[in-house]
Amino acid sequence: MAISMYQVSVPVFVRMLTSLKGVLDKSVLHAQAKKIDESVLLDARLYPDMFPLTRQVQIASDFARSTPARLAGREPLAIEDNEKSFAELFTRIDRSIDYIRSLPDGEIIGSETREIVRPIRGQPKKFTGLDYLEQYALPNFFFHLTTAYAILRHSGVEIGKGDFIGALD
Repeated sequence: MAISMYQVSVPVFVRMLTSLKGVLDKSVLHAQAKKIDESVLLDARLYPDMFPLTRQVQIASDFARSTPARLAGREPLAIEDNEKSFAELFTRIDRSIDYIRSLPDGEIIGSETREIVRPIRGQPKKFTGLDYLEQYALPNFFFHLTTAYAILRHSGVEIGKGDFIGALD
């Protein structure tokens, strides 16, 4: 049986966003236990020229929402980047998961050859659906997801590989 574009996108995004929620939940508990204002973690970054945690989560959720939408030939749901708390980040992730799940699999299946044009460094870049998913969207999604995890681990939150990967089915 062939694997569909739907199978290698929507379930991956949903699962990893769910794992991200678990990591963020442990971060809330860590901040409470250590009496750390949550803004310290939300504003944390690995290096001064990198985005802080909040922006990493925003970008990861943006890729998770926009990729299946573009594969389906739709404009993705836009969500403003104005979260200032863990609770607001949880809401953003939940909205993203709900949106991704609402996309009909029939619109994504067979999108391997669909043309997708995205600006890269200010210039339009044409992708096939498969190239967009494999070469651009998934690497970007996992980069920001991993960076969010690394920021929290570096900040002392007791999380591990199992938290990042999430529950195996």
